[in-house]
Amino acid sequence: MVGLVTGGSSGLGCATVERLVQNGASAVILDLPSSDGAALAEKLGSAVVLLAFPQVTSEADVQSAVSLAREKFGKLDLAVNCAGIAVAFKTYNFKKDLPHSLEDFQREHRRNLQRDPPGGGEMGKNEPDADGHRGCIINTASVAAFDGQVGQAAYSASKGGIVGMTLPIARDLAPMGIRVVTIAPGLFSTPLLAGLPEKVRSFLARQVPFPSRLGDPAEFAHLVTSLAENPMINGEVIRLDGAIRMQP
Repeated sequence: MVGLVTGGSSGLGCATVERLVQNGASAVILDLPSSDGAALAEKLGSAVVLLAFPQVTSEADVQSAVSLAREKFGKLDLAVNCAGIAVAFKTYNFKKDLPHSLEDFQREHRRNLQRDPPGGGEMGKNEPDADGHRGCIINTASVAAFDGQVGQAAYSASKGGIVGMTLPIARDLAPMGIRVVTIAPGLFSTPLLAGLPEKVRSFLARQVPFPSRLGDPAEFAHLVTSLAENPMINGEVIRLDGAIRMQP
């Protein structure tokens, strides 16, 4: 198997790359030049290559990564989109007399809703298996798509967009034997949460019904490989959240 992972240098993406390699797959990381991608690629050896761009949201950048997968490994079977950003700002901040910045709202959508149509095109060139299966695209949403909190209007809307386009894209690509699935993670121990005080992290962990802890990125990666291996899961959004339902 050959996978392309956007945002593959840290957090959920890094864990996904590591698990793919552990399972005998090869991977292309698409991430920023400032990321730890080079160190990760060196650590994992020849099964991983890094393609770094100042922006990882343009179609040209993604197409370059897709082409690199074909050049280095001969094909592309799996695309996992983990890259994204989070903007926290109320719709209107009455204390500062400021509305939510339209620029920030649009930037969040450009970054979080940028998916991987070129990857689907490359997978369409693969030889199908007995079921006609040629590849799988896995996108990353968030429980915020369903349980958005205060200040998450832009973030929740962008993740809701990913949820909303899962089934239509799955239907679009079904004739070519390409599946599309979305994972909606809850509270995970990623670099974003690692920067919070331990007291805050413990509080967040207690909000998860069971297991009452933050998710491990390895558990996200485990689900990615399970989805890649199960050809009947298609057009679906799967919450990976320990049964949490976020409160305002």
